Amino acid sequence: MTNPSRDKEKAFEEILKMDPEEVQTNPDHAGTHAGVSGHESGINFNILPEELEEYLNQYVVGQESTVEVIATKVCTHFNRMKIENQIPEDERIIGNIKSNMLLIGPTGVGKTYIIKHIAKKIGVPFVKADATKFSETGYVGGDVEDLIRELVHEADGDISRAEYGIIYIDEIDKIAASGNMSGPDVSRTGVQRNLLKLMEESDVDLKTPHDLASQVEAAMEAQKTGKVTRKKINTKNILFIVSGAFSGLTDIINKRLNKQSIGFEKEKISGEKTQELLKLMRTEDLITYGFESEFIGRLPVYVILNELDVDGLFKILKNRYSTVILGKKMDFKAYNIDLDFTDDALMELAQRAHEEKTGARGLLSVFEKVLIKFEKKLPSTNIDKLLIDMDVLKNPEKSLESLILKDALETFQKDFLIEHGIYLTFDEAASQRIGELSREKSKKIHVLCDELFHDYFHGIRLMNLENFTITEEAVNTPSEFMDKYIKQNYHKE
Repeated sequence: MTNPSRDKEKAFEEILKMDPEEVQTNPDHAGTHAGVSGHESGINFNILPEELEEYLNQYVVGQESTVEVIATKVCTHFNRMKIENQIPEDERIIGNIKSNMLLIGPTGVGKTYIIKHIAKKIGVPFVKADATKFSETGYVGGDVEDLIRELVHEADGDISRAEYGIIYIDEIDKIAASGNMSGPDVSRTGVQRNLLKLMEESDVDLKTPHDLASQVEAAMEAQKTGKVTRKKINTKNILFIVSGAFSGLTDIINKRLNKQSIGFEKEKISGEKTQELLKLMRTEDLITYGFESEFIGRLPVYVILNELDVDGLFKILKNRYSTVILGKKMDFKAYNIDLDFTDDALMELAQRAHEEKTGARGLLSVFEKVLIKFEKKLPSTNIDKLLIDMDVLKNPEKSLESLILKDALETFQKDFLIEHGIYLTFDEAASQRIGELSREKSKKIHVLCDELFHDYFHGIRLMNLENFTITEEAVNTPSEFMDKYIKQNYHKE
C-alpha cells in the first residue's frame, strides 16, 4: 500500500535535484500542450447585434448609443471567431486586431453593469479587475497574467472555454503616465506594456514557475507518466474591455481644439460640454494623457458613456429590472415585508442621488440612508407592508414612529380581545400620548399599555360593554378615569 505523504516527499526530493527550467521547458518532457489542441473548439455563439442590443436596453438606461456600439462589436467579435475557426490556419489573417474596447464615462453610469450582462447573456467566463491593483505594486507582469488564470477558474478549469472569455479592467486611466518617467510612472508604463502582450496574443502558463506546489505536482506527474504537461492558455480570442472616468481628458481635448482654432473657448467646461468634447477625442489625446501608442492601438473601439441626469436616474428606478429597487425589496422580503414606492418618492430619491455626483451608485446610498432605520425596526413588528411616499421621505423618523405605534396598539387590541373578549379603540390624542410616554420612559408600546390598562377589563365587564374607547385622559390617569367613568355610567339605561 502506497503512502501519499511519502510519495510527495519523494517527488519533492526529485524536484530539488532537477533544474526548474527543465520541468517547465524540456522538450523531452513536453507532453501535450493543453489548451492549444482544443482552444478553437466549443464556440456556440449566434446572437445578432440587434438581439444583444435589445437585451441590454432592458437593463441599461440612458446609454442607447453606447449599447448600440458595444452590442455590435461584441457580436462581431464572437461571430467572426466562429467564421475564422472554419478557415484553414494557413489562410487566416496574420496580425488581426480584435475589437478590444475603451469605455470612457464618469463613475456610476453603468460601465461594469453593461459588460456583466453581456457575459451573462452570451455565456462566456468573465473577469473584472481594477487597474489600480497593478499600478500600486510596480512591475507586475505576473499579476496581470493572473487575470488570465482567473478566467480559467471562472470557466471551471475549461481552458478552451476560457479562451473565449471577457476580461474587463476598470480605472484604466489610473495607469496613465504623467510624463515623468521615474517612480510610479515607470510602473504604470510597465503595466501598459504587460497588458499589451495579453491584448494581442500570447500564451500564459496556468501554473506560475515560482509556485512550489505546482513544481511538486509536475515532478510527481513526471514520475508516473514520464512527461510533464505544460498547461497554457492562449489570449488570441479573449476580448479585453477597459474603462475609466478619465478626469482631465477634456482639458487636453479643449487645448488641442483651441490650438486648431475651431471654436472652443477657454472656459469652465459644463457637463453637457464635457460630452461634446469627449466625442471629439482622438488617439493623440489619449497618448497625451499618458498612454503608450501601442497600448491605445490595441483598443480600436472607443465608446463615450453619457452622464446620468435626474431623469435618467429616475428611469433606472422605474425599470422593471432595477437592481436598486429589486435589491431593497429583497432586503425587506427577507423579513416578510412588502416594500413599495410612489413615483413622487422615486423622483425625490433620484434628485438626492444626483446631488451625490456618483451616478447610479448614489442611488443605493440615498436608499440606505432613508431605509436603514425601517430595516432595523420593522422586523420586530407585525408590519408586513411598507410604502415609501413623500411623507415618509420628508420625515422618516416620525413616519417610522407612527408605523410602530399603530402596529403596537393593534397588537395590544388583538391580545386584549382574545384574552378578555373586549375590543379597545384608541382615539388620536390617546395614541399620540402613548407614543410620547413610550419615548419618555423608554418602554415598548405593548409593555406600557399593559401597565396602564391591565385591570380595565374589570370595569368594562361591570358595565357589560363589548367595546371601549381609550382617551388621552385615560392614558394620563388610567385608574381615576375608569373610576369616574363607572360612577357616571354604571346605572344609566
